[in-house]
Amino acid sequence: MREYELEVLEQYDVEVISTRKIRGAFFCETNKGTMVLKEARISEGRALLLHTMLEYLETQGYSNVDTPIFNKEKHLISVSRDQTGYLLKKWYSGRECDVRREGDVLEAARSLARLHQKMCWEKASAASQEEMQSLPKGRHLRDEFLHRNRELKKVRAYIRDKVNKNEFEYLYLAHFDEMYRLAMQVTQRLEQSEYENLYQESIKQKFLVHGDYNYHNILMCGGNTDSALPAVTNFEHFHMDVQVLDLYYFFRKVMEKHKWKETLGRMVLKAYEEIRPLDSRELEVLALKSAYPEKFWKTANAYYHSNKAWIPEKSVEKLETAIWQTGEKIRFLEKIFTFFL
Repeated sequence: MREYELEVLEQYDVEVISTRKIRGAFFCETNKGTMVLKEARISEGRALLLHTMLEYLETQGYSNVDTPIFNKEKHLISVSRDQTGYLLKKWYSGRECDVRREGDVLEAARSLARLHQKMCWEKASAASQEEMQSLPKGRHLRDEFLHRNRELKKVRAYIRDKVNKNEFEYLYLAHFDEMYRLAMQVTQRLEQSEYENLYQESIKQKFLVHGDYNYHNILMCGGNTDSALPAVTNFEHFHMDVQVLDLYYFFRKVMEKHKWKETLGRMVLKAYEEIRPLDSRELEVLALKSAYPEKFWKTANAYYHSNKAWIPEKSVEKLETAIWQTGEKIRFLEKIFTFFL
C-alpha cells in the first residue's frame, strides 16, 4: 500500500492489522473486521444517501452489505494528500459468484428478491425534501429505446455513405433491417404495455434498485458449498426505478454465459419468485427489456465512437456474437414468456 493510502486509513478510528491490494482497492484487516478501501467515485452527499440506505438494510436483517464507514471527522469520503477521495467500507470473506455454478446463480437470484423486498427509500429514511430531490430516477425505457433506435439508424447512415467498407460494416448493413425491426417492435410493444403505470408507481413509492447487480458484485460467503449466503456489494449506482430491471440485468448476464439455456432460465425466475412474486406487468417488462437487441446496439455504438480507420477483429467477433445471441435469445423468450410479442 502506498503512503497516501496509509495516511487515509489514519483518518479512521480503526486499528489496521494488515492490508493487501486487490483489483482497484485494498483489503484491510482491522480490529473491527474486514474492510475495503477504494477510491470514491461519488460525492459526499451521494455517499450519505448510500450510507442511509445500507444502514437501513442492516437493521432489516440484511447485514451482508458494504456499508461505508465514517471517519474521525464524521465524513464518509476521506481525502488523501493528492486530493483523491476514498471510501472505507465493510467487507466480507468469500468468493465471487460463479455463474457456472447453478447453486450460486439461484442463491444470487433469491438474494436479489430479498433485497427488493427491503429496498424502499420511504422506509429507509425520513428524508428531507432536499434529499428526496437528490435521489436519482432511472431513465424511462421508452426514452432509452427511442434514443438507441436513432443511434442504430445514424450508424447505418454513416456506413452507407462510405465508399470503401470493411468487414464489420458489411456485416452491420446485412443484419440492420432484422435488428432494427426487432428494436421497433419491442419499442411499440412497450408503449402499449403497462410499463408507464409500473414506472410511475415505482417512483411514487420510492422503490430502489441496486443498479449494477451482477456476479462481480456478489460474494458467496459460505466457501465452496452450494448453501453459501451471499454478500452484495457496490451499491453506488442505486436509484429509484422499476425493480425488475435489476433482475433483467442479472438474468441477461447469466443467460448469455449459458447460451440462453431454457431450463436454467426457468429456475432463475422460479428462485426469485420464491421470495418476491412478479406480477404480469413486471414479467412483460422483463421480457421486453430482454428482447431489445442491446448487444447489437452496444457494439455498433462502440464502433461509431471509435477510431473507425482501423476496426479490430475483436469488434467483428462481437458483432457476430450479438447477432447470433439475439436469435437464441428470442427463441428462449418465446418459450419462457407465452405472451411474448
